[in-house]
Amino acid sequence: MRYYLSPPHQSGRELIYLQEALESNYIAPLGPFVDRFEKEIKTYVGSNALALCSATAGLHLALRVLGIEESDKVAVSDFTFVASLNPILYQKATPVLIDCDETWQIDPNALEEALQKERPKAVIVTHIYGQSAKIDTIKELCDHYGSYLIEDAAEALGSKFLDRHTGTFGTFGVYSFNGNKLLTTGGGGVLVSSDEELLERARVLSAQAKDPKYPWYEHATYGYNYRLSNILAAIGVAQMEVIEERIAKKRQIFEWYQEELQEYATFMPQIPQSHGNRWLTTAIFDIDPLKIYHKLQTLGIETRPLWKPMHLQPLCKGLRWYGQGIGQELFARGLCLPSGTQMEQEDVAIVAKEIKRCL
Repeated sequence: MRYYLSPPHQSGRELIYLQEALESNYIAPLGPFVDRFEKEIKTYVGSNALALCSATAGLHLALRVLGIEESDKVAVSDFTFVASLNPILYQKATPVLIDCDETWQIDPNALEEALQKERPKAVIVTHIYGQSAKIDTIKELCDHYGSYLIEDAAEALGSKFLDRHTGTFGTFGVYSFNGNKLLTTGGGGVLVSSDEELLERARVLSAQAKDPKYPWYEHATYGYNYRLSNILAAIGVAQMEVIEERIAKKRQIFEWYQEELQEYATFMPQIPQSHGNRWLTTAIFDIDPLKIYHKLQTLGIETRPLWKPMHLQPLCKGLRWYGQGIGQELFARGLCLPSGTQMEQEDVAIVAKEIKRCL
């Protein structure tokens, strides 16, 4: 049996909703399932939702709506996937990279130093691996220094801090529905905001900036083809029906790994007063993790190194960076472990056994 990091896990109702969508002939962007999906996301997280083709598109729209342009700086998590940073480059703005702290999340102290020295117009905070950052402190800093807060909660749908959903603290937040995410539509994402006016501006831009007041195609500015299709939204509606089950299983898988490997590895912490979805179980080891990676790969067990910090990427050469190098240490020692919600305890035990052999 092959173990993947985080494969899709269908609810069992996808075909029913897909059939309904096909029979209605709504197979292009927009349609009843898109509307329904947006309403269900809004009900779940408590913030207005705009369904899109990707979370990256959501970050891009957020920056565009907030007026981020070539002369601006945007502070962004350094220990993250490049999709957190790319939309800044789309807007020809300048990323300022902020290291993580002992929680593996963006370091508020490094962020404050950057806010003081760089005066970024916006801050993009990534909630890494389904765990919440210290978002209350970060929001206070953004408010104090006058920077917009955007949350990249692509990996953190269903995660909470102080019983409030990650992604809903900032002016904008995004969630991803990529094929490996907790909730997947195969590809897609959503932009959320409590500001209905700003979200409506993003909605217009996401559909080629066609002015809805006119019966013809009227364009006062340029836009994008970023909307989600009704077909993919139908899958999303089916997935939403089991989201709490999936979160519970992800957290159970983490606990199983922790029981098996507590003497061999250190696992990603969860900050106080938060409840993460544990999208991926991640751990650091005392040996080169690539030795484990290569060995498990020969056995059909998929692992992956932790995020390579952005300041180490050739793309980011010359950008300002603030921190202590913690993300670099994590990258040098850490792995993501198979965390698919169809895994059972015996599957985790098999993976753990092979890891112990490597050690």
